[in-house]
Amino acid sequence: MTDKTRALMARGAEFLGSDYAILCGAMSWVSERNLVAAISNAGGFGVIACGAMTPALLDAEIAATKALAHRPFGVNLITMHPQLFELIAVCAKHAVGHVVLAGGIPPKGSVEAIKAFGGKVLVFAPTLALAKKLLRSGADALVIEGSEAGGHIGPVATSVLAQEFLPALAEEHIVFVAGGIGRGEMIASYLEMGAAGVQLGTRFACAAESIAHPAFKQAFFRANARDAVASVQVDPRLPVIPVRALKNKGTEEFTAKQREVAQLLDAGTIEMGEAQLQIEHFWAGALRRAVIDGDVENGSLMAGQSVGMVTREEPAAAIIAELVTECEAALSR
Repeated sequence: MTDKTRALMARGAEFLGSDYAILCGAMSWVSERNLVAAISNAGGFGVIACGAMTPALLDAEIAATKALAHRPFGVNLITMHPQLFELIAVCAKHAVGHVVLAGGIPPKGSVEAIKAFGGKVLVFAPTLALAKKLLRSGADALVIEGSEAGGHIGPVATSVLAQEFLPALAEEHIVFVAGGIGRGEMIASYLEMGAAGVQLGTRFACAAESIAHPAFKQAFFRANARDAVASVQVDPRLPVIPVRALKNKGTEEFTAKQREVAQLLDAGTIEMGEAQLQIEHFWAGALRRAVIDGDVENGSLMAGQSVGMVTREEPAAAIIAELVTECEAALSR
């Protein structure tokens, strides 16, 4: 029985159109048609990671996911993507139900453009003031993500954000909690604090349906929480959002890449916006090398601190079932 879990997840599940209010965090190269469809079909909510995709690639990915998924799924768009509005138009064409805007404050008109075709908008906010502002200006739901998460992260721990945001917002708004969640007991505690649901990335990265290279998955199985480290910011002028990944040669290469971009800024050869994009492209390339090519030495192994709880390859449905069982047991105690 999953009565207590379903009751506490009811608002979030209704909002998403899924059985369980368990979102899969959008992981570039990993959150594509196969994993997204598997998670949605298993009762969770899969989200396509658009990342650096062109509008044509996103168009093809959504169409392919629709062919595999018989349940709703969402699309995650990076706010600094130079073709953001064209990507939103692709989501409109496919009548995507939910769009997650990540990686910065949504630019003017983006939330409205999504709402115009009937899509629901999920946003991230690092501070309570910004969260309230985004919700006032049309966002339908909020994801609070702590620094334990993999990929791009903020500086504050999930447990602290939950204590700050949930009492203030959870009664009136749909709030999902993300970062460092690896077991159902943790899901139960956030639901009891008022969260409408949760988002997990790392736990799903090595699902049987994930197209990630076997070597990428093996690196996850071997890793402990302490191996998932945040990148260092070399130059205070470079607006580099720290990224959490497993420590390897690629982590050092990123430090070198930042120095190189900082020198170009010094020389005046590039503008700040271009500098940011170069760094984003660095990540997209490094991540592809690890996920697709299996280059676990030089590629980027983006992972959250919950990586120590990823010990074997199993179907997405089994992961969701286990999380729900653990959650229910914790709520029934």
